[in-house]
Amino acid sequence: MTIYQFLRLFVLWACLPHFCSPELIFRRTPGLQQMIAEARVPRSDGKILHRQKRGWMWNQFFLLEEYTGSDYQYVGKLHSDQDKGDGSLKYILSGDGAGTLFIIDEKTGDIHATRRIDREEKAFYTLRAQAINRRTLRPVEPESEFVIKIHDINDNEPTFPEEIYTASVPEMSVVGTSVVQVTATDADDPSYGNSARVIYSILQGQPYFSVEPETGIIRTALPNMNRENREQYQVVIQAKDMGGQMGGLSGTTTVNITLTDVNDNPPRFTQNTIHLRVLESSPVGTAVGSVKATDADMGKNAEVDYRIIDGDGTDMFDIITEKDTQEGVITVKKPLDYESRRLYTLKVEAENTHVDPRFYYLGPFKDTTIVKISIEDVDEPPVFSRSSYLFEVHEDIEVGTIIGTVMARDPDSTSSSIRFTLDRHTDLDRIFNIHSGNGSLYTSKPLDRELSQWHNLTVIASEINNPKETTRVSVFVRILDVNDNAPQFAVFYDTFVCENARPGQLIQTISAVDKDDPLGGQKFFFSLAAVNPNFTVQDNEDNTARILTRKNGFNRHEISTYLLPVVISDNDYPIQSSTGTLTIRVCACDSQGNMQSCSAEALLLPAGLSTGALIAILLCIIILLVVLFAALKRQRKTEPLILSKEDIRDNIVSYNDEGGGEEDTQAFDIGTLRNPAAIEEKKLRRDIIPETLFIPRRTPTAPDNTDVRDFINERLKEHDLDPTAPPYDSLATYAYEGNDSIAESLSSLESGTTEGDQNYDYLREWGPRFNKLAEMYGGGESDKDA
Repeated sequence: MTIYQFLRLFVLWACLPHFCSPELIFRRTPGLQQMIAEARVPRSDGKILHRQKRGWMWNQFFLLEEYTGSDYQYVGKLHSDQDKGDGSLKYILSGDGAGTLFIIDEKTGDIHATRRIDREEKAFYTLRAQAINRRTLRPVEPESEFVIKIHDINDNEPTFPEEIYTASVPEMSVVGTSVVQVTATDADDPSYGNSARVIYSILQGQPYFSVEPETGIIRTALPNMNRENREQYQVVIQAKDMGGQMGGLSGTTTVNITLTDVNDNPPRFTQNTIHLRVLESSPVGTAVGSVKATDADMGKNAEVDYRIIDGDGTDMFDIITEKDTQEGVITVKKPLDYESRRLYTLKVEAENTHVDPRFYYLGPFKDTTIVKISIEDVDEPPVFSRSSYLFEVHEDIEVGTIIGTVMARDPDSTSSSIRFTLDRHTDLDRIFNIHSGNGSLYTSKPLDRELSQWHNLTVIASEINNPKETTRVSVFVRILDVNDNAPQFAVFYDTFVCENARPGQLIQTISAVDKDDPLGGQKFFFSLAAVNPNFTVQDNEDNTARILTRKNGFNRHEISTYLLPVVISDNDYPIQSSTGTLTIRVCACDSQGNMQSCSAEALLLPAGLSTGALIAILLCIIILLVVLFAALKRQRKTEPLILSKEDIRDNIVSYNDEGGGEEDTQAFDIGTLRNPAAIEEKKLRRDIIPETLFIPRRTPTAPDNTDVRDFINERLKEHDLDPTAPPYDSLATYAYEGNDSIAESLSSLESGTTEGDQNYDYLREWGPRFNKLAEMYGGGESDKDA
């Protein structure tokens, strides 16, 4: 190494502030011979420092970052004491960036950086160097490792992690209240100079806020900052390196600071007096209007509670706090009456529900206002003197008697006349009626407590001038009892007496019921209608009585049934009584008094039938059954069809087959009418069984061009003159529909041709059963004359 190169490296070393001691810069490479070159370096104290070269390479190089020159940046030089300068040695460089970032001159050992280096990317590089023989490629020195350190320069400005910060602080905070802390970072080496030493300052936001230079804590700088005056603030903070000195790099950030609300404002009414109106007909709970006190605060700090603290309408009105709108809604507490009072005055107070003790000095946090409510008149319906009426009336009053009076008035100042009516839906039987003018309720039909003890009526009162204004009231009519019903036996008694009964023997206990309901309760008395030698009644005085025998022994063959009239009376006024008859049968009993059998006469006597009558009825029924059976059997054997001219009766033949109309060409063949020969020979009538078989008369065949009407007339005449055809009514349906029928009806009974040609006088000779038929046919001339 030349003296020039050594001095160059020494100057570079002297310029570095953290240069290590000379003993750390060079080290002896094992196996290398000492070099005898020395360098004298002056010390600060004036003494000469003698240095001895110990090896061929440095173990550490230093390189400034961000080199801006046009040539490669020189790093240092490697040299071996084996190098004779004849180019026989070759220097090889390996490690971080070797060959790309760092290159070495193979002959001279000079190291250069090929591009600008950024310490923030990598602070040091570790490389290895070796000198080899160019011809033999054998190393002449062992491989040695060295480090290239990148010295920092102030090439990075401080940066904040957030471009915009958001923070908040309560309003009215004291000076120095911490808001938020911002921190900037510098990528430069903090151990090298002041390149990474950051100082904070405020560029925007004074005089409201300040920032601590070393920590970046933002604090309030003004007292009593009011959110209601200003809510949002924007503060710009600068961070500058080099300790804030001139020439340092800087970065900025924005902090948006919001003043949060505290309860520092009391509620205030905008009006000292508020006027409201309400109709007198408004029902309880109706909202009259609302009042509202404004509060500059927000959220829960603005919540207000309303109440009525004074006034002459405290018992007529109420106020409710509406949480959503923070309004006080005044409602009707009691029914209003324009005629009684037309104006009410209320004193309403609004008070914050959440008060901060720190701001009591700004209070009081409440306010009051006067609310005047005017009552407006409306046309009110009539008002009854009572909410309901109860009338009591005895059931025996006469029709038309007034049972009570309902009263109503018009509450309006006009005092219109009232008309009363009865709701007939509550009096469907129309038992009651009412005078429309004075409201007197009277009966229109007799009353009966036993049918209905209560009547629930509805009376309607309406104004004559305005019939739409109506009011209803309930009228309860209680029907009081009158002793108008006589007591009767409670049940039907099936009483019997044993033939071997002795005097004084109990045969029946009876009781009674009464539809009436006297106030003192029911009390019945039992007695006999007349003295009876066989039985007697003993009243138990508890609404029951005992039936006792008066003689010794009974004979059912002599008298099988006894009728005992018993008189039952009550003790109410007027006394009502009735007579009930006990039917006592005489029966055979065992020694214990249990009934064994009773006579048939005793069983049938109440129905009014004797034994002989019953036998006669049974015989009649048997005879009728025998006759009916014989008649049915004879009817089955009788031939239902006509066997001779003497046996003629009315017959009804049903034909249930219906044709298909004009389009049905299969139901009836008109060709049969045109060609009678096509009819099956010897085809008999299906509605009779003839006594002898008559051969049908053959008629000449009608030509094909013969009119159907003429053909039908010929057939009709033929049947009229046929002596073998009985006089049956028959209904024949023909499919031909042409001009109006000249013959009118095709029936043989009503045919015009048979009316004059046939003689039906012989019908009278057939007996009474044919008189009607003879009158119909034989009396033709007389009918015409008539």
